[in-house]
Amino acid sequence: MSSSTAYDAAYGAWQQDPAAWWEAAAEGITWTKRWDRAFDPTLGAYGQWFAGGMLNTCYNAVDRHVEAGRGAQAALIWDSPMTGQVVTLTYADMQTRCAKLAGALADLGVVAGDRVIIYMPMVPEAAIAMLACARLGAIHSVVFGGFAAAELATRISDAKPKVIVSASCGLEPGRTVHYKPLLDSAIALSSHKPESCLILQRPQAPCELTQGRDHDLLAAEAAAKPHDCVPVLATDPLYILYTSGTTGRPKGVVRDNGGHAVALWNSMQMLYGVEAGDVYWAASDVGWVVGHSYIVYAPLLRGCTSIMYEGKPVGTPDAGAFWRVCAQHKVKILFTAPTAMRAIKQQDPEGKLAADYDLSNLQALYLAGERCDPPTAVWAADLLQKPVVDHWWQTETGWAITSGFRHFGLFDFKPGSGGRPCPGHDLHALDDEGRLLPRGTNGNLSIRLPLPPGCGPTLWQNDDGYRTAYLSDFPGWYRTGDAGMIDTDGDVWVMGRTDDIINVAGHRLSTGSMEEVLASHKDVAECAVIGAKDELKGQTPLGLVVLKSGVNRPEAEIVAELVALVRERIGPVASFRDARVVKRLPKTRSGKILRGSIRKIADGEAVPVPPTIEDPATLDEIGAALAR
Repeated sequence: MSSSTAYDAAYGAWQQDPAAWWEAAAEGITWTKRWDRAFDPTLGAYGQWFAGGMLNTCYNAVDRHVEAGRGAQAALIWDSPMTGQVVTLTYADMQTRCAKLAGALADLGVVAGDRVIIYMPMVPEAAIAMLACARLGAIHSVVFGGFAAAELATRISDAKPKVIVSASCGLEPGRTVHYKPLLDSAIALSSHKPESCLILQRPQAPCELTQGRDHDLLAAEAAAKPHDCVPVLATDPLYILYTSGTTGRPKGVVRDNGGHAVALWNSMQMLYGVEAGDVYWAASDVGWVVGHSYIVYAPLLRGCTSIMYEGKPVGTPDAGAFWRVCAQHKVKILFTAPTAMRAIKQQDPEGKLAADYDLSNLQALYLAGERCDPPTAVWAADLLQKPVVDHWWQTETGWAITSGFRHFGLFDFKPGSGGRPCPGHDLHALDDEGRLLPRGTNGNLSIRLPLPPGCGPTLWQNDDGYRTAYLSDFPGWYRTGDAGMIDTDGDVWVMGRTDDIINVAGHRLSTGSMEEVLASHKDVAECAVIGAKDELKGQTPLGLVVLKSGVNRPEAEIVAELVALVRERIGPVASFRDARVVKRLPKTRSGKILRGSIRKIADGEAVPVPPTIEDPATLDEIGAALAR
């Protein structure tokens, strides 16, 4: 059977009876109580999966593998070029540590339904803390360690955690990031104060603990009694993950327990072609959705060995770092962002360092985070002589919307395409009125409701906000916010965002949040931030500011302050390094800033004069400013 025929058969079987298709997948999960209904359309913003069912995600990810006799198998390999360590934790090790850390959290009063914020670097304790929360039925919310205190504070205020789990420091090439001062500042800024904090003291930079609030994580874990797994409803939240750089009330994407476990367990075989015992590496961070889904949950649910890497694709020590990890640990599937491949290509354009390593175990490279530019995809395929699969998904969906499928046999290599819709996703391009567009026509990529298991069913305590953000534009559809088309073969081409979210090295960041920061500067009258093309990172933010009348300070001084302000308020993850002072911004007659036109000028594209523009001369002024 050809790859297309096998795929068509699977996709057709799902279309014919979606409930039966997902119920068959759910047999791969261990349930405390079987569900009453595969899908209940009366729950949440659009419905929820496996209503009435009960399970524990930590049990499914850890304990059941030990009970099946595979306790001695490696579950998590922590590879840290930042510390020079490689540590292997077996499934038995993970069971012991998750149970003990769950006990420590319980000793601090954490029970099912409580929130726990995890603000940690790439260390095993981050994954153990996530699973310990799941063991208790508590809801974790991981905040990327690169975020500044103000960003962490908004998440504390919204999630209202009983406990925060953090570390004394994170390690970056050439610098140590001290987490404790950031944590203390965030708690001071937040309207909600956690009762307790568990702090991992790293030997590279220990910190002072706040008496009465802070506790040494390892000491608390060692002193605690192991805690059993607490069954929860399939529809109960497992975690909250806040989307990056949102303005106003943060968007906390909720992930449920049951649908999440089923979808991720199923995806490991269907998408990536791996089974229990295989070594799988998602080279991401636990602070992002890829880290949640494919460093921690999916590989362990399937019984694989997962790699957690504390390092960079280049500089730790060189552009051969990824190939070293793949060879040393016999990685079968590598999943990373196109940015990482571009960085490796930039440092080692001929790929000479790959020749130093035995990559015979590596079977495929999967890319996601932003669309991979075709030259980079071709470069990687030529270098590795392995399939390169670009697949597309979002924080909100939790797993791939489109992909290639090793279980069915991969499709022909089409650099720039994100593959075909996964079973569960009825994907189409719609026009701005919500009408179906023919194949080959660009439009609003949207998924017919209901979304499949694993997708976020709502926003944290904000069903109305979920409907407004994703469902209201096209009734009966989930609007992805991405623009693109489906070609005549059924392959999907994602061309870019339709809103103000830009992709910086795979991190989704809001230009609106950066504009809010720039506008807060005392000398700025108005501003715009766009995502300009960047050969390495995909996009980088570029700010344009109009100064208040009478300001006559040096522009370079103001720009330096603006860059520092974004770094302080949002964090270095924003990669905001460039702002230009302009006399005015191009606008429509109704006052809307023409960000699309500015973006085209920045990218060197031809810019037709929009019919609604207030003054065409402003486009020339922007071109001159960007040419400086």
